Amino acid sequence: MRVKQIADALDISVDTVRYYTRIGLVVPNKSHNGYKYYRPADVTRLRFILSARSLGFSVNDIKEILVTSSQTNAPCPTVRGLIEKRLKETEQRYQDMHELRERMRLATSEWQNKPDQPPTADTICHLIEGFTALKS
Repeated sequence: MRVKQIADALDISVDTVRYYTRIGLVVPNKSHNGYKYYRPADVTRLRFILSARSLGFSVNDIKEILVTSSQTNAPCPTVRGLIEKRLKETEQRYQDMHELRERMRLATSEWQNKPDQPPTADTICHLIEGFTALKS
């Protein structure tokens, strides 16, 4: 299978296939003319990579899982540990975004009836500099 064929088979871009090939997660065969040929095992591997990415695993996580798997060890304990770590990080980002959203709503409300003012020697934008709910 050539790069276009594997991309079409997985409904992804050729750039995605090339990216995972370039970083070594997929290693196709090379022919005498320099073309890269992908095997059915490469399709399976790419499908796994795409599924892992959709669950929030990083490229480094996937490398770790693949290394564990290549040593004929069950990667499940590694996968469980990594997903718990990614979930914790995601929950923290969610909380941070929720707090930002609330600050933005408060700013929008607070600034709604404030007049426009040009910058001065002491201020650039009085709306931002006078905002009471700035997070430090």
